[in-house]
Amino acid sequence: MSATTNPDPEPGAPAFIPLEANPELMTKLIHTLGVSPALQLHDVYSLTDPDMLAFIPRPALSLLLVFPVSTVYESHRMAEDNTLDEYRGAGEPEPVIWWKQTIRNACGMMGLLHAVSNGPARKFIEQGTTLDELVRKSIPLPPRERASLLEKTPAVAAAHKEAASVGDTAAPDAQDDVDLHYVCFVKGGDGALWELDGRRKGPIRRGELQDNEDMLSERALSLGILKFLEREGRDLRFSAVALAASLG
Repeated sequence: MSATTNPDPEPGAPAFIPLEANPELMTKLIHTLGVSPALQLHDVYSLTDPDMLAFIPRPALSLLLVFPVSTVYESHRMAEDNTLDEYRGAGEPEPVIWWKQTIRNACGMMGLLHAVSNGPARKFIEQGTTLDELVRKSIPLPPRERASLLEKTPAVAAAHKEAASVGDTAAPDAQDDVDLHYVCFVKGGDGALWELDGRRKGPIRRGELQDNEDMLSERALSLGILKFLEREGRDLRFSAVALAASLG
């Protein structure tokens, strides 16, 4: 599975090869960028079957949804964004760190960055790594400058290119239009559920969570992915990937 293009990239904007939604590949990528081997990505085969969910270590620190970009989704996204102000947050007080997507076909990378840089997952970023430096430099910056910093971090582009080139399916070209997209759900520093998507006007707060609730808890799922799927309808190309402790 690969990910969609940024809808309206700036003329001359950089482009990435779309990233396959492959947990093994994605795990190698986050480890290359600087996440501790203590974490990995896991396929989520069911969002409602307790027996299937039991295979995933808990807590689930973040959850990535990969889905087809439909007319229903685009209509809802635009309608909701019309009610929101452009996000201008910056600095340590932010409950989440969010990057605006300005790189074509980079939504897989954006999803992973949001997954590993927020909530408890941030503690697993190893000091002195590419990701550690990117997060530290990004936190004080407003969104436009953050996006520019990401574009000018060649180690991120190189790691992404290596990962995207070795998936199970033939990699599309960086300039191709691909109709699958990534959205990330995380627990923010304020304890709430946040939806993070670089295509939106900013991070979206979806509701309160209790201290003991993670991204696969009943409430988090009902506020996030299940509500999303209820609106969109079922499609065989929906898939979910959770960030949690490594197995073995």
